Amino acid sequence: MKTYLDCIPCFMKQALRAGRISGMDESGVKQLLDEVGCMIRDLPLESTPPVTGDLIYGKIRQMTGVNDPYNEIKKETIREALELYPELKNIVRKSDNRMLTAAKIAIAGNVIDLGVGNDFNITRDVHAILNQEFAILHFEEFLESLNKAESVLYLGDNAGESVFDKLLIEELGKPVTYVVRDIPVINDVTMEDAIDSGLDTVAEIISSGSSAPAIIPGLCSDEFLDRFESAEMIISKGQGNYEGLSNVERPIFVLLKAKCQVIANDLGVDTGDIILATPRELNRHQ
Repeated sequence: MKTYLDCIPCFMKQALRAGRISGMDESGVKQLLDEVGCMIRDLPLESTPPVTGDLIYGKIRQMTGVNDPYNEIKKETIREALELYPELKNIVRKSDNRMLTAAKIAIAGNVIDLGVGNDFNITRDVHAILNQEFAILHFEEFLESLNKAESVLYLGDNAGESVFDKLLIEELGKPVTYVVRDIPVINDVTMEDAIDSGLDTVAEIISSGSSAPAIIPGLCSDEFLDRFESAEMIISKGQGNYEGLSNVERPIFVLLKAKCQVIANDLGVDTGDIILATPRELNRHQ
């Protein structure tokens, strides 16, 4: 997906938020915004938003000296998600369609997005999404792909969300490799976060080898690319991964909540809608 003009204010808001969370004074934040503004000026709109995000967060780390400004927030969202886990596990167990319910819960965790910056309440939003209909649902294709696959490559998104990913992974019934960010970026899941969420008990965890806030094949490690190119089924969580992979020809299923108008427009849905879709089917009908 290309970068839209509407993405530019979002980049600036992310820099502002990260600078303040990192403890910079107002003068330092102003310098950071000046630097980010100069970077954005020279970036082509043809590049994907996560490519720009990778450059911006590199600048944030350089100027703040803080490697993981969202560390405490990530830990708190993981703790809150783990407290909900037994209740949600019971909901899945009692559901008439366990797989679809687990997928909805996994998508519900997608609201924990500090890049977009929307207000969220994990408990409230999870229960709301359980009662929400999908705007796009390619569930039969999902099940068909799962039945044929010997294993699944699962692309993680944010740290708290990874707890809800565990619920879906437990329903897949296939060996799963869970992919995390190589280093901290926004509140995205890292190796440490995934282990804190308990994912090491249900999946093999590997790094993308990239500092970008999304899977961008050209920036990833050879180890990851070997897995990506040979994967029989790929589950891609979140807006960032969708932005980076929407035009990539692989057996990908996107699970996300459309939290901004740019993503909603690109998908042809409304803001707040939930999606379980394969881009191959989306592209066919666009």
